[in-house]
Amino acid sequence: MAKLKIRENYHQARWDEPIIYELSTPGERGILVPQPEKEIKDESGDILSSLPENMRRKDKPNLPEISQKHVLAHYLHLSQETLGSNLNNDISQGTCTMKYNPRINEKLATLIQHVHPSQDENTMQGILSIYYRFENFLKEISGMDRFTLQPGGGSHAVYTAASIIRAYHESKGELEQRNEVITTIFSHPCDAATPATAGFKVITLFPNEETGIPDIEALEEAVSERTAAVFITNPEDTGIYNKDIDEFVRIVHEAGALCFYDQANANGMLGIARAREAGFDMCHFNVHKTFGTPHGCSGPGTGALGVRDYLARFLPIPTVEFNGEKYYLDYDRPESIGKVRGFFGVAPVVLKAYSWVMMLGAEGLKEVAEISVLNNNYLQKKIEDIPGVDVWYARGRHRLEQVRYNWIELEKETGVGTDDIMRRIGDYGIQHYWTSHHPWVVPEPFTLEPCETYSKADLDEYAAVLERIAEEARKDPELVKASPHKCASNVIVKPEELNDPDKWAVTWRAYLKKHRKE
Repeated sequence: MAKLKIRENYHQARWDEPIIYELSTPGERGILVPQPEKEIKDESGDILSSLPENMRRKDKPNLPEISQKHVLAHYLHLSQETLGSNLNNDISQGTCTMKYNPRINEKLATLIQHVHPSQDENTMQGILSIYYRFENFLKEISGMDRFTLQPGGGSHAVYTAASIIRAYHESKGELEQRNEVITTIFSHPCDAATPATAGFKVITLFPNEETGIPDIEALEEAVSERTAAVFITNPEDTGIYNKDIDEFVRIVHEAGALCFYDQANANGMLGIARAREAGFDMCHFNVHKTFGTPHGCSGPGTGALGVRDYLARFLPIPTVEFNGEKYYLDYDRPESIGKVRGFFGVAPVVLKAYSWVMMLGAEGLKEVAEISVLNNNYLQKKIEDIPGVDVWYARGRHRLEQVRYNWIELEKETGVGTDDIMRRIGDYGIQHYWTSHHPWVVPEPFTLEPCETYSKADLDEYAAVLERIAEEARKDPELVKASPHKCASNVIVKPEELNDPDKWAVTWRAYLKKHRKE
């Protein structure tokens, strides 16, 4: 057995690296692009003149001028200042299943780099077949009848669900009446935010202190003829599984409303429990996470939304179909809510997830869930033994794939809180430590989800580092509060500016304009 080792002498590179535009030197080049030969120019003619006037640049693009060597050094410097799963022990992010992504799948995704969604569907039968087959996998895993892979992330899929619920009640002439959605405080924030964005009033249920989940009586009180749907995560972001979930569904259905199952926390249930058997009308998966593809943050991600057959007519267009001979895109769906994203989804993410499922098979998916739960319960036992740590709600009850802990006792004793520990943990080469969604319901929280890709040694190291930091907090609290000491990133001097839009700049040109340097 490998000896437990804390990285005492870890020290991350700190380059104080300028923005690449600040490294720019007029006239410097990384590569000289050869000019086209005269014969080619004569044959092609003046191509630019064929572009409409409003599509032509007035000025040359503002690109940095820098040599290859310095471009390489710049980005290598930045990479050395970045913590990540390739280099560090990260133990995932509670609620987000940030697991190791097989690199062979990244290679596979490059095979479709020349496929464009605007090309004739007859010329992209391969990727359409992947979409169709992966949808069938999700149908089997969840019990739903149809899926769309168009949404760009989990929250986007939940918003798509809210839009379909609007369309469903509108088709029955009940939308004006059914204007409320019920969720729970430890379901994901998007389960409240996206229905609100779709025009619904949101009612939030809080958990019973003893069980960690809302009482059935609280749900019965909230449900009425105004209820459009319930949006619920199970297990919630405490890791506690609601064993009465089918009873929740029955109560909502009896009121004439729909039930949406947020399955961003499905990593501990793959191949074990399905949304259909719990009675849900709809569910979603974070394909970019649960199915072994990078965490896309509603960018290069995919939120797969599944529905029962009576809701399939509302799915976004196009759907991917197969007529026995060829795969095709079906736009002829008059009751569809329309597009929710350009084209029909992020193909590389779907391909990676398809490959991940094919490599694992049905038994492998079940093993993913079993190891995730095993890892979580092992880590929970280790962390509960650290003085100053507590587990909020339902003490003594097993969690599934994550736990919401807290440092309340340590903070009272030393003044060191969870934000301080989050900064200090990087000094030991640990990449990830997540607190909670804001506002905090559980004081001084931290939420860990050690999914199936972490070894026992990883879990032991992570727990040992937290125990070391708790000891430091008692001996020298200012050491922890002043951290990080060995990381590339320092403490933010003015954290309040992160909430000031006037200080934000998402591009270099925007930065220059805001600071009146241009």
